[in-house]
Formats: sequence, structure tokens, C-alpha cells
Amino acid sequence: MDTGNTASTPRLALVTGATGYVGGNVTRELINKGWAVRTLSRSRDKALSMEWGDHIVDEGDTAGAGQVEVFEGDASRPEDLDQALRGIDVAWYLVHSMSSDDDFKDTEIAMAKDFAEAAEKNEVGRIVYLGGLHPDGEELSEHLDSRVKVGEVFLDSEVPTAALQAGVVLGAGSISFEMLRHLSERLPGAIGPKWIQNRITPISVRDVVFYLTGAADLPKEVNRTFDIGGPVTHRYADMMKEYAATLRLGPRVIFSAPVATPELASHWISLVTPVGAQIAKPLIGSLMHDTVVKERDLESYIGTPEGGNQSFKEAVLAATERVDTRRWLRTFATVGAAVAACATVGGILTDPKNKEYRRLDLPSWQPPAGIFPVVWTALYADIAVVNSLVLSDNLESDDDGDSKCSARSNSVALGINLLLNAGWPGVFFRSKKKGVATVWSGALALSSADLVRRAWKSAPQRGVVLAPYAAWTSFATILSGAIRRRNR
Repeated sequence: MDTGNTASTPRLALVTGATGYVGGNVTRELINKGWAVRTLSRSRDKALSMEWGDHIVDEGDTAGAGQVEVFEGDASRPEDLDQALRGIDVAWYLVHSMSSDDDFKDTEIAMAKDFAEAAEKNEVGRIVYLGGLHPDGEELSEHLDSRVKVGEVFLDSEVPTAALQAGVVLGAGSISFEMLRHLSERLPGAIGPKWIQNRITPISVRDVVFYLTGAADLPKEVNRTFDIGGPVTHRYADMMKEYAATLRLGPRVIFSAPVATPELASHWISLVTPVGAQIAKPLIGSLMHDTVVKERDLESYIGTPEGGNQSFKEAVLAATERVDTRRWLRTFATVGAAVAACATVGGILTDPKNKEYRRLDLPSWQPPAGIFPVVWTALYADIAVVNSLVLSDNLESDDDGDSKCSARSNSVALGINLLLNAGWPGVFFRSKKKGVATVWSGALALSSADLVRRAWKSAPQRGVVLAPYAAWTSFATILSGAIRRRNR
């Protein structure tokens, strides 16, 4: 259904959250349908950077059909809402905080009430809101409950509201999809928390946009929630398996454990994927429930997208059309080969049985010889995995300039560290100059600490996981210094 207006005065839409993922796609679709669009954005510059930025009119000008006018303001300020909603026919409320502050829920509800009051005052024809699918009769997570309560605010207002409810949105740029994508690509197997067995009805971003924009033409008397979703309901673990199968990444073996703590899971997500723990936690909170479509009444009003709702496979193929889904495998193979070469050279140069080393007076607190191979094997695996994650995220960053610089800088830092690492056993075991060995070990410790710093900058969880490497090389420096002093 085309919501455009071919008359001289097109319908005027207000889109909040227009610089976000779903809001940006809705704005683009409204432009294509001939709406005049107003966005409520904190930054005009950010709006100009969007894909539809070339449709933005000059400051002070009014948008015509297929154009966008940017109202710089804040959705939490009633005076800004009042001005932004003047003359609006349909308003899309696509703002949702990913904050973990204790009062975020109250803030969300207060913002929704202010928006509803301003919409009533300006006689807006309809509000379209995107909330989340949720089960009935269960205690919901804070973030999912917040989305439900916001929808109720709009439904209780005097403005007819279509509160659409969706699960995981499948599309390049959707945080939920990015989390699913990276977990599926980077984990050949996993033991996940029990929520990975929960049932979810995912939906493609194409279909979400179709239903959100189509809801503008609902009859005025319609004021209710609508479930929207793809054709099939899946378990989260099965979505990971099907994602890998769709892109021929190999089989994935996934088990669930009787653990469901969002806090712990969010740190694991932040370690493995580019999604930070603060963002992952509310996403996981929503996944703690079955989020299943219970009705498809909206389809009886506006139909379905051409060809019907996209399947999971179709949505994944569309979302990854311009994505390098094998970058992680190549990066891990390259970094792993470099670390393996370092370990091999270091192993060859290690010679605790040579006469020079056996003559040394060693401190009593030196660890037994048998512990070194075990520790170094674990540390080499740690180095390979963490640095592969860091470099993969660098290369996948949206900001091409910064990502290339970061990837190059981090690659050089890793290369220097591996050279120091590979050469140290030769200096320590085969050189008579223990002072040189101590200085070399100190340089390795500093380089290792720098790698930890870089990993922490990528994600604090990665810095924590790599920290034992810096600790061990620092210990090696202290040990080398002690051996030098005892054997002058």
C-alpha cells in the first residue's frame, strides 16, 4: 500500500529516533512514498550523515514531498516536542534507551507521557510505536517491561495509536542481529545460558519497515497493539545454527547450561562480539522470555510485503549481502599462524639442559620446569584469540579511516610483541649476559602490557582475559633480574 500523497500538500510525518537503525529505515521509506518528513534529532550534522541526508532541506525551509526537515531538539524536553509535533499527521515514536541506570524506566515513561500530551495538544492523527514481543502473565525484564509500559502510555492517550511489537530484527545494523551474527560466526561451539533455548519469532528489517509505515493508514478508530514477526518461530540456539548453515560456515554445536544471569552473559557477549556489555545486558533481558507472535491482525488491515514475510534465511542473506562473513576466520587463521610460529621458534630456542644454564644459581621460588610448557600453551592460545577479536572488530568498524589506522597500529604492536616473545628464550637460555636477558624480558613485559591496554580499549573483558600474559612476562622479568643478581 502506498501512503504517499500526490496532492500539492503531502502528509507530514514526524520521526523520532530517525538517526537510529529502524528509524533511519522508516525515514527512507517515507521519503520513497512521498511523505514530507520532519525528524526530531539532537544533531543536524548526524542527520546529514545518514543515507537519506541528501533529502534534507536547508535550515528554516519546509519539507515537501520526498524531503526531510530536521528539527534540532531533545525528545525529553516538552517545549521541543510541542514545536516538533505542530502540523504533524502521523508521528513515529522510535526512541528507546539502552541505559542501565536505575531510573531509566521512569525516564522512558515520563518521556512517553510528554510526547503523548504534545501529540494531543497538536491534534496529531496517529502515533506509531515499536515495542517488543513479550509473554503474558510473566514478570518481564526491566527493559522489556519499559517498552510495554511506554506502549500503554500511548494507547491510553487521546491519539489513536498502533503499538507494534517485534522480536529480534534481522538486518545489517540492528544490534540484535549483530550480536547473533558475531556469535554465530565466531563460535564453532558453545555452552550457553538457558535462554538460548527460548523461542523467538524474528523479523526482517524490510518487513518491520513495511508494517511501521503501513500502520499510518489504519482506520482512525483502531487503537491497539499488533504483533509482527517472520513466518517461523525459532529457538535462539537454532538461529545461530541456521545462520551458520545459511552462510556455509560449518556446523555449530551448542548446548545450554542451567544459568541465566544477564550480567554474566553480557560480559561474555562483550568478550566475543563488538556489542558492549552495557548494550548486551538489556538485549539479553529481552531474550530471557519467549518472544513469540500470538496474532497477525495487522496483516488483515495492510496486507503483507510483496512475496510475503521474509524467512530467516532470506533475511540473513539480505542482511549479509555486503558483509564479509568470513573475516573472523581469516583473521584468526592469520593471527593463529603468527602466534604458532612464535611458539615454535621459542620452543626451539628454549634449552634448559645446556651447560651454561645448568650452572646458574636459581632462586628457590622459580617455578618447576614442567609448569612452563603448560602456562605458555595457555598463554599462546589467549594471545591468539583475544588479538584476533580485537583486529576483527577494528576491520569491521563502520568508520573506515579510524578502523584501518587501529587495525594497522594493533597489528604492528602484536608483531613486535611476538618477535620479542620468540627471541627471549634464546637470549635467556643461550646468552651468558643475563643483564641483556633481563632488559629483553622487561621490553616483552612492557609490550605485553601495551597489548592488554589495547585489548581493554576494544572491550574491558578482553583486557581482563589477556592480563595473565602481561602478569607472566612481568614475573619473568623479575625472575630474570633475580638470576642476574645471583650470578654476577
